[in-house]
Amino acid sequence: MNRILIKNARIVNEGTITEGDILIEGKFIKEIAESISAKPDVKVIDAEGNYLIPGAIDDQVHFREPGLTHKATIESESRAAVAGGITSFIEQPNTVPNAVTQELLEEKYQRAAETSYANYSFMMGGTNDNLEEILKTNPRNVAGLKLFLGSSTGNMLVDNPEVLEKIFSSTPLLIAVHCEDEATIRQNLEKFKAEYGDDIPVKFHPEIRSAEACYISSSKAIELAKKTGARLHVFHLSTAKETDLFTNKIPLEEKKITAEVCIHHLWFSDADYEKKGSLIKWNPAVKSAEDRDALWKALLDDRIDVIATDHAPHTVEEKKNPYISSPAGAPMVQHAVVAMFEAFHQKKITVEKIVEKMAHNPAKLFKIEKRGFIREGYYADIVLINPGLPWNVKKENILYKCGWSPLEGTNFKSRITHTFVNGQLVYNNFKVKDVRCGERLLFDR
Repeated sequence: MNRILIKNARIVNEGTITEGDILIEGKFIKEIAESISAKPDVKVIDAEGNYLIPGAIDDQVHFREPGLTHKATIESESRAAVAGGITSFIEQPNTVPNAVTQELLEEKYQRAAETSYANYSFMMGGTNDNLEEILKTNPRNVAGLKLFLGSSTGNMLVDNPEVLEKIFSSTPLLIAVHCEDEATIRQNLEKFKAEYGDDIPVKFHPEIRSAEACYISSSKAIELAKKTGARLHVFHLSTAKETDLFTNKIPLEEKKITAEVCIHHLWFSDADYEKKGSLIKWNPAVKSAEDRDALWKALLDDRIDVIATDHAPHTVEEKKNPYISSPAGAPMVQHAVVAMFEAFHQKKITVEKIVEKMAHNPAKLFKIEKRGFIREGYYADIVLINPGLPWNVKKENILYKCGWSPLEGTNFKSRITHTFVNGQLVYNNFKVKDVRCGERLLFDR
């Protein structure tokens, strides 16, 4: 049996930082104590006072398999994820074909079982006409249902109000939504097309996919959730106005309506379009510095519950297309945790809060079994981070299949040194080991 003893770690868990040791046996955390003696058959790793955190759980990624594997694969992106301290991911249904039947959904699970370095779950996709398939979804082994209420991805737009209400009323699944109002976006787009044709300057992206488009859609979704009692999770908040739709008056476990913010909306602002151009074209758009500040405020006061990536790679060639045909999205899983640690160095957030929003809360919100915390008996999905080991993001150390990052050129003060998935060391000394030990996430519901 695999036995590893991590000594002299600063263990970050459930709002505290304690110095101590952790013993891993097989897939699980066997013991946590101030000091644990090493037995002869145990491999010892000296953490040297570095932070030991639960592996991050990314509740929104696009790994592009099947159908879009020239951009990414489950194998390539899960490899980048473990290098970035993300040990579990929840992938979205807008692959090709869309995962909108039980058979297509199960095919993705089978592929991940063969190739994933990280633990995995896949969301069922909703459309205007697949309610019967949605209702077959097993809440025990599928993370939830994804609805696009703005056509970020083409043909998965759910825009029939009667269908929406029926879905919200019928399913016990957590419903995760992409909220942008289609009519508002189309109207804005036509205005800019009339002036610029297809080659609209990307700096107008946040005016086309505007704050108002986001607010109209998310407020309607929340109204519908309140009316039907559905369990709603609003993905990638990007505006100050939307933050007022959420509450911090009750504990997360009691919330029926929750919210996520993504790294890029906390990191960039519309001032960055000039330098980064379409490389930071996301849907919803990166908006103003004021919006970014409001997102930080809502994150820290617990109106926003989770930090995720919305990891969505495209090739550089695709991104360099004129505005209309340049796809939205960028890769982020390899750099998300260290980006948040950069915010810690800037005194914007504590390490305890990073762990809460990136590990504890996704586990609570999705009711993931035995993950997201450093507890005896839980899976050993854990990460060691050296807060004083600077490095620079450059082509040679980017692991995404697409080969680029919107954070290229960034100097980070912290670096991940070890990642364990299910008790196995999958990343060490800046190299990913050829150990694909990811398992299907299960949900306590």
